[in-house]
Amino acid sequence: MNRKGQALVEYVLIIAIISVITISLVNYFGGYLKDAITKTSCQMVDKEYQEGDKPGEGECVEKSLEDNSK
Repeated sequence: MNRKGQALVEYVLIIAIISVITISLVNYFGGYLKDAITKTSCQMVDKEYQEGDKPGEGECVEKSLEDNSK
């Protein structure tokens, strides 16, 4: 009889499933996204990107003297 309540529950379930999938994807690919942003920011501040041991651990370091002469 109360179809409005049923529709509301269905929408809440759909939103919950989409939220769980989105959070899982961000957790899985988060390190790669962080590395991509770090690479871009290193180029903007004229530094060199150095990869880390794991995804997400990369960092900007000062360019070596050899790179500055180019």
